[in-house]
Amino acid sequence: MDVSIIGSGYVGTTIAACLADLGHDVLNVEIDEDIVATINAGEAPIHESGLEERIAEHAGTNLRATTDYDEIRETDVTFLCLPTPQTDDGSLDLAPMRAGTESLGRTLAEKDGDHLVVVKSTVLPGTTEEVVGPILEEESGRRIGDGLEISMNPEFLRMSTAVEDFLEPDKVVLGASSEGAAATLRELYAPILEREETDLVETDVREAELIKYANNAFLASKVSLVNELGNVAKEYGADAYEVLDAVGLDDRISDRFMRSGLGWGGSCFPKDVNALRAGAREQGYDPDLLDAVVSVNDEQPRRLVALLAEHVPFEGARVAVLGLSFKPGTDDVRKSRALDVIEHLRERGAEVVAYDPVAVENVRPDYPEIEYADSADEALAGADGAVVATDWPEFDDLAFDGMERRVLVDGRRIDVDRDALEVYEGLTW
Repeated sequence: MDVSIIGSGYVGTTIAACLADLGHDVLNVEIDEDIVATINAGEAPIHESGLEERIAEHAGTNLRATTDYDEIRETDVTFLCLPTPQTDDGSLDLAPMRAGTESLGRTLAEKDGDHLVVVKSTVLPGTTEEVVGPILEEESGRRIGDGLEISMNPEFLRMSTAVEDFLEPDKVVLGASSEGAAATLRELYAPILEREETDLVETDVREAELIKYANNAFLASKVSLVNELGNVAKEYGADAYEVLDAVGLDDRISDRFMRSGLGWGGSCFPKDVNALRAGAREQGYDPDLLDAVVSVNDEQPRRLVALLAEHVPFEGARVAVLGLSFKPGTDDVRKSRALDVIEHLRERGAEVVAYDPVAVENVRPDYPEIEYADSADEALAGADGAVVATDWPEFDDLAFDGMERRVLVDGRRIDVDRDALEVYEGLTW
């Protein structure tokens, strides 16, 4: 199938490479000429496991990038993978989505034949039908249902495992505007839907939009509840991990997302939970539970710094922050808990030296005043204390020999040699 994808960010690039891997001819449309050149050179514009190899394999054959919207006319299906950034009040800024849809509509005005437009971006219920659809109709001069169809197909990609998540998903959700649109998407995803482990969910457009938010809100709530229980366990001197391991054996609960610690960050959970909160309030409903989920999560970095302060006088102290990305396996630092830890440490007078195996250059522009190390051992050298903010596997093997005082507060429960430390404190255990 001939597929076009508007947007070459994290989602768009991953989907383009994976659809090409499934045998489709894929055109990536992107306004950033540097990203276009990178993809056409067979390189990945983002750090994601398994992505570079697939782009290298398919670039120049059945995967190509361009800045020219007119080439979309040669495709059958267009995915909108455009950013929906968060505004100050937590709501979504749909300006990029509107602009991309307008350009697409003008392009389709000159196309002969049917075309399916699929919203892949995370948007609140009603956006596909009330924003995307009317813009397409106005700009193209065509009517939805008359050779032009729209659908919602939410993504459930996790940073560092996005390629695997796309090709081997738990579920594929199709919110189609017609049976014809649904049939096209089933054909597109046929190799994936043949897997016994993948469930197909076919629903209306609004339900598909809300499924993504409900999915992430549930997971974020589970993490915050686990962290709350971990905080309580800490007060009692109990090992939260032993408690939660037992709780996870209940098949109504499961053992996934049961690691108490520093909390969730990244591009999805914070934006999606806040957008759902803002959207609920627009509808006249106060989402008290989701407010509490965010409050618990926001408190965890402050709790970690307060715990370190019990052992290290901060004024003028050198503190090593190990890990900057919001999770291991990615260089994404959006809403990373590590950045909150850095802020709290600096507010209390500490000198911060930070290390991350891949994410330093994504932090340096916003924090040019802190020191950056080339290795974890270099960060620890002469440090009065250290914190673990991201559980990169390489941190398991640290010796801590070069520290001024071997004091570590672990926000992620790495498998560290605690006997090598003078003080080891887990955030919630």
